[in-house]
Amino acid sequence: MSQTMRTGGQLIVDALEDQGAERVFCVPGESYLAVLDALYDASVPITLCRQEGGAAMMAEAWGKMTGRPGICMVTRGPGATNASAGVHIAQQDSTPMILFVGQIARDMRERDAFQEVNYRQMFGSIAKWVAEIDQADRIPEMVSRAYHVATSGRPGPVVLALPEDMLIELAEAQRVPAMRPIETHPSNHQMEEFQELLEGAERPFFILGGSRWSEETCDTFKAFAEKTGLPVGVSFRRQMLFDNVHACYAGDVGIGINPKLKAHIENSDLIVLLGDILSEMPSQSYSMLNIPVPAQKVVHIHPGAEELGRMYLPTLGINASPVGFCKALAELDIKQQTGWKAQVEEAHADYLAWSGARPIVTGDLQMAEVMKWIENNLDDTTIFTNGAGNYATWVHRFHRFRKYNTQLAPTSGSMGYGLPAAVAAKLKFPERDVVCFAGDGCLQMTIQELGTAAQDGANIIVVVVDNGIYGTIRMHQEREYPGRISATTLHNPNFADVAKAYGFHSSTVKTADEFGPAFDAAKASGKPALLHLHLDPEAITPIRSLSQIREASMATS
Repeated sequence: MSQTMRTGGQLIVDALEDQGAERVFCVPGESYLAVLDALYDASVPITLCRQEGGAAMMAEAWGKMTGRPGICMVTRGPGATNASAGVHIAQQDSTPMILFVGQIARDMRERDAFQEVNYRQMFGSIAKWVAEIDQADRIPEMVSRAYHVATSGRPGPVVLALPEDMLIELAEAQRVPAMRPIETHPSNHQMEEFQELLEGAERPFFILGGSRWSEETCDTFKAFAEKTGLPVGVSFRRQMLFDNVHACYAGDVGIGINPKLKAHIENSDLIVLLGDILSEMPSQSYSMLNIPVPAQKVVHIHPGAEELGRMYLPTLGINASPVGFCKALAELDIKQQTGWKAQVEEAHADYLAWSGARPIVTGDLQMAEVMKWIENNLDDTTIFTNGAGNYATWVHRFHRFRKYNTQLAPTSGSMGYGLPAAVAAKLKFPERDVVCFAGDGCLQMTIQELGTAAQDGANIIVVVVDNGIYGTIRMHQEREYPGRISATTLHNPNFADVAKAYGFHSSTVKTADEFGPAFDAAKASGKPALLHLHLDPEAITPIRSLSQIREASMATS
């Protein structure tokens, strides 16, 4: 079906509406004014962000939550380079996302025009597809393709550059209906072989991860786990894929892994890796499984065919999405083997002991007690977000995720992610509590997005764990160069005062006893809120202090 003559900017917005885009995250720029003007009359709401990195992270978080591309728009040159932080997260986290970048006019190419960048070269290694739309009449085709590429196989980011003269060009273009997700399914023969391998295993172990999951798919897999009584772990920062209180749950396979869980996986004779690639963090720097031929039998199920055999030679490789595989899984009648029950009970008990510990650390603020209050007082639908840093250990180890879509955290280890992700989460699920955990260093990477939260009425609660250092780097520094502190000490503002200036409710917390009342007051304030927690820098991990790490390093050097 054709339409009347429209500008390129109008055609971009028409295409987004046709594809069902729910929101645009942007920082404005003169290079795509025609798109901004078209959005004035559109049904798609705009979230005005403060920096392009924050905008791209919000779009990535939206893609994580919905399974459909989060939409980000930025201007050329510095706008695009800032946004690359979010594009990289989308690539490493297998998240569908589309970044629209304003571009110089077509007749100015190759002249080093103002803010000129070759985006195919710039984004070529971190995006699934990079293109420049040269003809306005091809916009619906290109946007439809972007949606398909971003969501198919292993999902990821797509970058589309928009020459500013193309955006004011008039054209007639055919409308393209909304994309339908394309699922891949295992064959009957593959499921028969899978069943044979599973029933023949004495010590099988499942690891869930990656993207392309849904609440229904998680429930389908949980029913299978209940029926078979098999131990289930989740990959790095994917804890929400399986109920952490379920009797089959064994823990998360990531940074700071439970040593007993690591041993359980290494001693297994069959590993079923569903949806993930088991990269550096979950594989413990590629040491847990041999590359390229693992010691254990491995069944690898992944929606991207190119990922099968890329690192680990699978005993059985299945090109299927979690949705497609779990539907087939539900049809199997697995014969339980002697010994499975004892193994799953042991693995779950190990997890409960690990996550239920209440270690005492140096200083007045005991983070384990803070987490205990959270576990006892927040409901299972609360969404937790975080960026990168040692502070995140408290969430990943001690919070027990129960439901799908309650976790937003970058497997890429990108600092600054928690705050933008929390804003996106609250805009998507305004009826749910959204708690952002951030370190002092992490928060300051995107702290200006406090303004976005306030402007859009996103009543998030930010919990800043402030120890006055880049904690993770200091920890490694003390381990590798003990006593030689360099470029890791921070002189921070009073974050409570900063938040107050943005219109937030804010308070300072120095002991665990103060946390509960402060959180309740924040929730009751009817505004976005920030709690400024002061943590002793010695309390760098739940297990060892900075001094202990330094002393151990000196003793072996």
